[in-house]
Amino acid sequence: MEIRLSGILCQATGGASTVEVSGATIGEMLASLALKHPAIQDHLDDGVAVAINGEIYRDRTDQVIPKGAEVFLLPRIEGG
Repeated sequence: MEIRLSGILCQATGGASTVEVSGATIGEMLASLALKHPAIQDHLDDGVAVAINGEIYRDRTDQVIPKGAEVFLLPRIEGG
């Protein structure tokens, strides 16, 4: 599946704003991403939000990603 990245996450993939990864769930997708682009692991550890077809998921690694879904990975925003 293709996922789109924004902000600092693109730097961790060598500047790519889209990457191809595998996985049926958010957890599997993130693991695949980290294997393909190890520099992104620190950002994943800090926490990210995953938007699937416009709905944002945080800390839902078991969430299934439908085939053909539009997937965005967003860095955690600091502040409050």
